[in-house]
Amino acid sequence: MSTLNSLISQVFDAATHVISTVANSASTVTGIIQAQVPDTLTDTVTTTAEVVESIPAPEPVELSVWELCLKGGFIMIPLALLSIICIYIFIERYIVLRRANREDASFMKRIKDYIHEGEIESAKNLCKKNGSPYARLILKGISRIGRPMNDVLVAIENTGNLEIANLGKGLPWLATTAAGAPMLGFLGTVIGMVEAFFSLASAGSAANIGVLAGGIYEALVTTVAGLVVGIIALFAYNYLVSRINGVMKLLEGKTMEFMDLLNEPA
Repeated sequence: MSTLNSLISQVFDAATHVISTVANSASTVTGIIQAQVPDTLTDTVTTTAEVVESIPAPEPVELSVWELCLKGGFIMIPLALLSIICIYIFIERYIVLRRANREDASFMKRIKDYIHEGEIESAKNLCKKNGSPYARLILKGISRIGRPMNDVLVAIENTGNLEIANLGKGLPWLATTAAGAPMLGFLGTVIGMVEAFFSLASAGSAANIGVLAGGIYEALVTTVAGLVVGIIALFAYNYLVSRINGVMKLLEGKTMEFMDLLNEPA
């Protein structure tokens, strides 16, 4: 029995020695790994960061308005012509309407004095010298003095209609441009889209998103240009119409004032 116990004790001691040796070896290997792995990872991260820093950053692509216009294609030519015509009409009509809307406060008083004094020729000369639309209306009315009042009023109204028609000269161009320029822009976009998809189909296996994206943004240039021209023409048209309405009110006021003058008792 004592021999068996001694044998078991020896086996236990031997096993304990082996386990201790394996544990010491594992600790040594773990220490070596822990000592080497951080250095390796640090070196790898440092190398990657250096590579990333060495790659130059892509420069931002700048595209001017003129270059965009050139990429719009042949549709940009009629749009450019329409924009130039609209700008010319607006400036020219603005100057004319500004002059027509200018009022001389002493004009009607002097006309009244001339008519009361019987100086009809002086009143006509004053109207010719003034040169405004309402002066031409008064001139027509003075030339009809002595006829029935209804004939005088009809002559003044007919002259007023002619004056308003002359003031509105060129406005149909603005209205047409406001409606037609966006349609031309859409036409250019459709043509550009057809060309873009044709290029994409022709590229075959070499096709990429760059081919399609480039064609699409070039096609959309005409839509932007058409909308810009159309919006400018629309605002210009409405502004000039409002100025013409102001001149019409001025002409109506001068007509009523002149008719009241003729209806005054002697």
